[in-house]
Amino acid sequence: MTWRGFVPVALLVPLLVSAPASASSAEELVRQARSHEASHEDDLALRRYSEALALDPTLGEAYLGLGAARLRLGDAREAVRVYTTGLSHVPGLVLAWLGRGRARRALGARAEADADLEAYVASTEDPAAMRELAGWYAEDGRPLAQLGAWRHILALAEREGAPADRKEARLTVHALELIVGTADPVRAPWSDDRASPVRRGMARMEGRR
Repeated sequence: MTWRGFVPVALLVPLLVSAPASASSAEELVRQARSHEASHEDDLALRRYSEALALDPTLGEAYLGLGAARLRLGDAREAVRVYTTGLSHVPGLVLAWLGRGRARRALGARAEADADLEAYVASTEDPAAMRELAGWYAEDGRPLAQLGAWRHILALAEREGAPADRKEARLTVHALELIVGTADPVRAPWSDDRASPVRRGMARMEGRR
């Protein structure tokens, strides 16, 4: 019997379990990081999140936790970097759009922040995020965009059968329609020869709702 090519079982075992152990260890580090955050031990929390990502660079929870911690501590620029890295490693990490949007907003990069939050809203239809986006539009003096966001909120409330939300959304939409007047591409008279085909089409669709 030849022993050439034989690898002792004791050497094989670590090789067989190394990948699952790393993933498990990374998740445990995230749990520790959250525990440190609850105890206001921010330095330790940041360290544990970073250690988790060193073990598993595809662990979305670690990116979200680290980004949120950085933003909470006032380091919005680093938070943007963390969320961007997370999206590059985990393309389906939609919550990173929400976090990065807030971080970019804090930095004053409003157009980029809007784009991130709009992407998150389009992907999730999160009512709270829709309201947040509408609030950003209001702060920036963009009533048309604000009206579009509230119409989205109203449509979701009607679909989900939420009477209180539906009432609030209807009142807000009506108020914004009065503000924007004929600039509204939905409510402006579609029969007007000066109206573009897009405006006439949007008005027809709104009329059939």
